[in-house]
Amino acid sequence: MRQLPRLLRIAGVLARHRVDELLPASRRPRSLAWLRALMPAPGADLLVLPRGERLALALTALGPIFVKFGQILSTRRDLLPADVADALTQLQDRVAPFPAAQARAAIERAFGATIEARYASFDDAPLASASIAQVHAATLADGREVVVKVLRPDIHARIDADVALLRALAGVVERTHPSADKIRPQAIVDEIETTLVNELDLQREGANASLLRRNFAGSDDLYVPEVVWSHTSAGVLTLERVRGIPVDDLAALDAAGIDRVALAEKGVRLFYTQVFRDNFFHADAHAGNIWVDATRPADPRFIALDFGIMGSLPERDQYWLAENFLALFNQDYARIAELHVRAGWMPADARLDELEAAVRTVCEPYFTRPLSEISLAEVVVKLFEVARRHDLTLQPQLILLQKTLLNIEGVGRLLHPRIDIWATAKPVLERIWRRRSGPRAVLRTLRRRVPEWLAAAPDMPQLVHGWLSRANAGEMELRVASDDLKEIERRLRHGQRVAIWLSAGVSLAVATACVALLAPAGAPPGARWVAWLLGAAAVGAFALAARRS
Repeated sequence: MRQLPRLLRIAGVLARHRVDELLPASRRPRSLAWLRALMPAPGADLLVLPRGERLALALTALGPIFVKFGQILSTRRDLLPADVADALTQLQDRVAPFPAAQARAAIERAFGATIEARYASFDDAPLASASIAQVHAATLADGREVVVKVLRPDIHARIDADVALLRALAGVVERTHPSADKIRPQAIVDEIETTLVNELDLQREGANASLLRRNFAGSDDLYVPEVVWSHTSAGVLTLERVRGIPVDDLAALDAAGIDRVALAEKGVRLFYTQVFRDNFFHADAHAGNIWVDATRPADPRFIALDFGIMGSLPERDQYWLAENFLALFNQDYARIAELHVRAGWMPADARLDELEAAVRTVCEPYFTRPLSEISLAEVVVKLFEVARRHDLTLQPQLILLQKTLLNIEGVGRLLHPRIDIWATAKPVLERIWRRRSGPRAVLRTLRRRVPEWLAAAPDMPQLVHGWLSRANAGEMELRVASDDLKEIERRLRHGQRVAIWLSAGVSLAVATACVALLAPAGAPPGARWVAWLLGAAAVGAFALAARRS
């Protein structure tokens, strides 16, 4: 009941902005219709706006946490209409700053010392103020210029209260939306809550910045400010102060003599490098979080800001995603269909010919244009839409990646409207993927995994023998709690293949050791050749097991 006034206010704001028009007429709650009748009619300037812009305005009116909710919701292009998602991506934190005295008090509580003891100077006027935190300029005792990010007072309690309200609204959507089972509003709220909780831990953000800085140490493409760990805690983050030009300030970039074409191409390369080389990418790469280093006009580089939302992929998804991109670059529609099923993103019984035809229908209209006019992000979004109609199972990290691709391509085309995304991206991905999946990569994987396998080797033959004996005697019993039996069967077959190759590798390794160690002194050279052949066969079996695992 304590939430009732807040719920009524939310309902009123949504009704005033006609947000209920996002729902089909037959599914709109009657309560919103009653509120419409009780409230003053919106101005003509509001009524003429598209529905997505009205939703963005409504979220802004509801406060900073709902702005953040809209920003996160914009990543779910698999669920939202394109026009609504586009409008939500434009949401920016425009929040009044909180008093400097509260910022000072929060910093002093975090470090157990006065501001003067920690910083040589501290500017009370904030550089920026957002829904989660605000930023102040400061100077350390050694003269280094830094910025200090401080969480808003009582932000944890406010987020807890607003997440509870979002859960209540999600319940309404579950009861009224015709596609609630696909949207899964409670799962979306879970995702939003996780993102917000992560952003509230500034030490985690510092760790993100530190790793990204290490990945691009000495890079001519990206600069990441240094974290000052001695002045960082869960509620306070101190970073090296950097200066640059916002990436969307084209007039300032041109005035500084920045080569925008080179910069746009670097942006595309950076995306694929972060995703496929490092498996750690900046997932909030909108124009407000990207600056340009103005001190290098001929060879410009980006400056990254705000590391609260970072993304990474499981190694398996990373492999399937890279292969999908390469197949897309090569216009191999059959391969795309096959990869979606093999990756487990689609049911094992999906009709590959139908999926291939659907992919071809999406892609062919694009490939009749000049490559510089093709939007890779737009093609990927439409492919996800097609796959969703064929019961695609998409993980949140892939959705986050899709949103990042949209942001990066948007920045690239802002800097250079005629950029050929395909020609820029394809050689980068091919080069990175050759390094990731070539012979040297296999050897690195073997060096990492063989010691673990050898430690388990003495027990492996007996375990495999026992497992095969029980299977042969019909004693194996499989209990499942999922309806997707075919997917489980596919995964089981995959595991069996890995186990067979691993068992073969262990057996061959044991045989190699026996031949090498037990051969009598003065044995003929043929014995050594047998040992070498057995050893090579063992390495090959281990390599196949590593490749398939």
